[in-house]
Amino acid sequence: SIPHISTGDIFRANIKNGTELGKKAKTYMDQGLLVPDELVVDLVVDRVNQDDCVNGYVLDGFPRTIPQAEALDKALAEMGQKMDYAIRRACVDCGATYHIVYAPTKEEDICDKCGGGLILRDDDKPETVLKRLGVYHEQTQPLIDYYTQAGILKEVDGTVDIDDVFAEIVKILGE
Repeated sequence: SIPHISTGDIFRANIKNGTELGKKAKTYMDQGLLVPDELVVDLVVDRVNQDDCVNGYVLDGFPRTIPQAEALDKALAEMGQKMDYAIRRACVDCGATYHIVYAPTKEEDICDKCGGGLILRDDDKPETVLKRLGVYHEQTQPLIDYYTQAGILKEVDGTVDIDDVFAEIVKILGE
């Protein structure tokens, strides 16, 4: 009953709507780079100040770096708020996602479930993925230590049934 806030969803909506922020974000995302911290932090702070967040919210995919985490902590403190929990999610292919080698479609470039056309996004190309993995290990991996030291890291197995993942997160939030 609290909003799910995904910076990825917000960026994709901005890109689709052709906003200035969307255009800026797309140039970074297409290269496999993280959107600069100042853009992301401002976006998230603006979002958590909206009325539907008064009873809390879940941030998905943010923060991704120590500077983002520190900036978020500072911004939340200025608003009289704090991060209650950090949950690390391990993702597994599900729904209508495919892999050209390990989970290919029956008919090339056609979705098995709905028959729609498939595209390879720039940020899914092998060279971009390799760059993103490098960025992850350099900038995002340290967040595990950051939130472990803060005593708020909770890990959830994201490879099990989605209902079990949800139940585990709800259990953590109820502690």
